[in-house]
Amino acid sequence: MADEQNTNPTFQIQRVYLKEASLEQPNSPAIFLEQDAPNVDVQLGVEAQNLADGIFEVAVSATVTTKVNEKVMFLVECKQAAIFEIRNLPQEQMDGVLGVACPQIIYPYLRGNVSDIVTRAGFPPVHLSEINFQAMYEQQQAQRNAQTGASTVQ
Repeated sequence: MADEQNTNPTFQIQRVYLKEASLEQPNSPAIFLEQDAPNVDVQLGVEAQNLADGIFEVAVSATVTTKVNEKVMFLVECKQAAIFEIRNLPQEQMDGVLGVACPQIIYPYLRGNVSDIVTRAGFPPVHLSEINFQAMYEQQQAQRNAQTGASTVQ
């Protein structure tokens, strides 16, 4: 019976935490007087690393750059991470779990922290849109395959 339990798949969140956060307002206070609509650029990233046997850290990062008339209103960089225990999953499923399932759990925390930082800085909140991590993962896989194919052909 004990051997049977040891082979059951395990997926547990151990801890969710804010790993990094920074805010820059290089043109304050003058930027608060601007009346034009801001331009918001959001860059997202996902990374995963194996910490120990069956223990993984997955982090989702966002860089939000907001400009008005080419002047930076604010730049927020935020990295939300979590530690997961993942055991007894087939190896072919691990990349998908680390690249899709884990980021989907972490992302709402990241969204809240970015919005909170921006609001506390005196700006209207930035609400990051929902992300399809499955599509993002598949796109990254396709890019990796294309690069691998290109380097193999050369």
